Amino acid sequence: MMLQIINIAEIIVAILLVISILMQNRGAGLSSTFGGDFGGYYSKRGFEKFLVVFSSILAIVFVVLAIANLVLVNKLS
Repeated sequence: MMLQIINIAEIIVAILLVISILMQNRGAGLSSTFGGDFGGYYSKRGFEKFLVVFSSILAIVFVVLAIANLVLVNKLS
């Protein structure tokens, strides 16, 4: 029962994490990865800052759930 709850929570967190990452439009494209647009740095404000913080929190929760899932599976085996 507990393993099912953790699995469902992990799936929900994963979907929310993907959505929050896809909503961030800064740096989209390979030109910024390979050195383009160095002068375009700016501070994040408002909803964009919320998305960054929300994505970070979701990533931490996802890792914690994955570790809990691993510990629970090993305990049941």
